[in-house]
Amino acid sequence: MKKWFVLLFLVAGCAQPEQKPVKLVGEAQGTYYSIIYYDNNQRNFQFEIDSLLSAFDRSLSLWVPNSILSRVNNNDTTAVLDRSFEDNFNLSMQVAEKTGGDFDVTVGPLVRAWGFGFDDRRHVDDSIIDSLMQITGYHKIHLVDHKIKKDDPRVSLDFNAIAQGYSVDLVGNFLERHGINNYLVDIGGEVKANGQKPDGSLWKVGIEKPARHQDDTRDLKAVVALKNKSVATSGSYRKFYEMNGIRYSHTIDPRTGRPVQHSLLSVSVLTDSTAVADAYATAFMVMGFEKARKFVEHDSTLEAFFIYAGPDSTNQIYITKGFKKIITEEFK
Repeated sequence: MKKWFVLLFLVAGCAQPEQKPVKLVGEAQGTYYSIIYYDNNQRNFQFEIDSLLSAFDRSLSLWVPNSILSRVNNNDTTAVLDRSFEDNFNLSMQVAEKTGGDFDVTVGPLVRAWGFGFDDRRHVDDSIIDSLMQITGYHKIHLVDHKIKKDDPRVSLDFNAIAQGYSVDLVGNFLERHGINNYLVDIGGEVKANGQKPDGSLWKVGIEKPARHQDDTRDLKAVVALKNKSVATSGSYRKFYEMNGIRYSHTIDPRTGRPVQHSLLSVSVLTDSTAVADAYATAFMVMGFEKARKFVEHDSTLEAFFIYAGPDSTNQIYITKGFKKIITEEFK
């Protein structure tokens, strides 16, 4: 699974010399991972975590031809769904229902038609959009008795907007099963922090400032301190293209079949589950700032940090009360 932009990254801190952290880095799902944890026995779980993430790819990756997801999309009736697949499907349907379809895991063919995926970019016109909209809609696909049922065999699933967050939770659960409760897991910018450091300080991560150009250096907008929480970020400023003076975002509105056109540049979502944070960050990018702000303020389980373009094209921010409490530094 390819994540096209990295919006959240670890801010280095110092640990007490008497207990050194275990630090693991590697690659998964077309991006990086960085894991730090404290373990009295200094166990190195790199092999086990790599194996866990590899098995996850064999379940939910569109880039693995024989993955469970690829087989389901190809209407292979012999495909046996595993827990990761069913969890991601059920979570996706829950977020889709709650957002009224702003989050939709059937939007993949439209995303690829617009040139954001492994297909070549097409000339997209109304007829192509109309055709693809016939196979778009989360209500057209169902999980029944551990099998996927489609209203139309052409409907396909793409868990890219939730699976990376779910994989962070998987690694966190793995560490906890092995008695490790103080850790930070970062996969492609989706982050889960549990417990704290031996000196009592919290885990700190940075939220990136939206860049004007795709190749600009990554600068921080804020630093937050996390304990037993997850943060996922989605944005429109790293993955886009311009044609005939029009900027086309990789975020596709499932209702129109077209790239979103609004002022929201990025949103970071704070909640207990990284998978849920990941999904809502995507949903909010579809909604746009005003609708997303109203949504998050009526959901006590979510907090958010919005960055959007003001009337004069300068970046504006809106931070919910709960998110403000975890900010330790903020930059212009």
